[in-house]
Amino acid sequence: MPELPDVEGFCEVLNECGSGQYVRRVDVRDTGVLRGVSAQRLRREVEGRRLGRSWRHGKLLIVPVADGAVIVWHFGMTGELVCARADEPPIAHDRVLLTLDDERQLRYRDQRKLLGIRLAPDQRALARLLDRLGPDALEMTREDFLDLLAERRGAVKGVLMDQSLIAGLGNLLSDEILWRARVAPRRPARALDDREARNVFTAMRGVLATATRAGCVPPRQTWLTGHRDDGEPACPRCGRGLQSRRVAGRRTVWCEHCQH
Repeated sequence: MPELPDVEGFCEVLNECGSGQYVRRVDVRDTGVLRGVSAQRLRREVEGRRLGRSWRHGKLLIVPVADGAVIVWHFGMTGELVCARADEPPIAHDRVLLTLDDERQLRYRDQRKLLGIRLAPDQRALARLLDRLGPDALEMTREDFLDLLAERRGAVKGVLMDQSLIAGLGNLLSDEILWRARVAPRRPARALDDREARNVFTAMRGVLATATRAGCVPPRQTWLTGHRDDGEPACPRCGRGLQSRRVAGRRTVWCEHCQH
């Protein structure tokens, strides 16, 4: 499931493959991944124009196009962005192909098609879209993060995953952060004392730093993510069995012994 580190990796793919390149052709092989834009309009606004340098906010990949339009990519549960040769046959899940001047292609690949591609006509439209999101998780200050937790009644897991509050954290990252901070996911966010809240912030920054370098949430044996899908998952810290329940609407894995 793409989260902030994955999208950071897709940003690198686009900048290495497409930044500064002219788009010769846009092929929409499946309109089911288009959100609020038709295939005809996407082609009209992108073909023959140069791609700018992309950037990321939360889980969104934002790509300016010459003359003002902005492509916004959202990868949902199974989306990814790949760079391929134009003569390489697309696979079944390649939904939108952008053929570039140098005969390479940017391919939006997505199995489940839960989200997809938007086109903001200008910077004001992009700003309205981003206004729905909270600050990027990598850019939050500790003070803003602590203030946010202190104001929220809901479970801390739900606060971390709420994109309108913090942009970029998904299910795997949130579980990993709380496990490292030794905080139970169902604890009310505002019930955390100052030390616990600071531990959550420190864990968030550490997990994001490592995961961003890896381009994914790494399933390391020393991480919770390396064990959550084992047949009988055990905590990599204390060795006791892990719990699995739905919290904030998502499958949540934690250690009752380590997290309080």
